[in-house]
Amino acid sequence: MDYHKELDARGLNCPLPILKTKKALADMTSGQVLRVIATDPGAVRDFQAFSKQTGNELLAQAVQDKDYIFFMKRK
Repeated sequence: MDYHKELDARGLNCPLPILKTKKALADMTSGQVLRVIATDPGAVRDFQAFSKQTGNELLAQAVQDKDYIFFMKRK
């Protein structure tokens, strides 16, 4: 999937991946896609809730080795 910016949140625990994602999305324009890489298993639940609360679309999520990959589209 194509993306405009990447955020490496590996090694960070809740709520830091979400907080850093929120900050990164704020610096992007509407429609741009952010790729986030996290290692916290709780991030799966957190990103789903974050998407519902903020209106930023969770386009995809995947697990690759020990990394959780998320694609968030800026509203």
